[in-house]
Amino acid sequence: MSTPPPRRQPAGAAVLREDVTEAIRAAVFEELAAVGFARMSIEGIARRAGVGKTAVYRRWKSKLSLVLDLLTAFAAQGLPAPATGSLYGDVRALLEVAAHALRHPVASQVIPDLLVEAARHPEIADAIKAALLDGQQGVAALVVRDAVRRGELPVGADPDLALDLIIGPLYWRLVVVRTPLPEGYLDDLAASAVAALKA
Repeated sequence: MSTPPPRRQPAGAAVLREDVTEAIRAAVFEELAAVGFARMSIEGIARRAGVGKTAVYRRWKSKLSLVLDLLTAFAAQGLPAPATGSLYGDVRALLEVAAHALRHPVASQVIPDLLVEAARHPEIADAIKAALLDGQQGVAALVVRDAVRRGELPVGADPDLALDLIIGPLYWRLVVVRTPLPEGYLDDLAASAVAALKA
């Protein structure tokens, strides 16, 4: 008696290929930078990723859910907490990481666009808060805690104020007014932030 041929898996049970998923995610960032959220389409994403629309819809039901998923994944990566042994060193290291991220051509286009969309979509606002603010607040809290333990800052130093003083001016310069950083700017900004926190 012959063995029956193996049954094919139904289409709905197909395994989602990780390389296709990553290609789509990369295409979303590129598409956001090129046309913005409002003009972004599943068709454009699929074309840029080199896949069919169904490959996108199999993973996400809409462009909003796709962007929210990306922001959530970004938040999950977290920021590395610096441990240089000094408050100045930690602040300077944070500034270096933030400046690198904010100067990236894709991020410099995507972040401002998503902030505009956040006013219209509460889900985007919540995802941006989780992706950008919550992670940075956690790192700032660790930097302040370590500085207090070393006696560089007084007990009760405010991590939220520290984050504002460290990242705020850099964000303003790179994302809002979009002017290049002069040589030594990060060193001077780190020194100013540390002086303000100790005042």
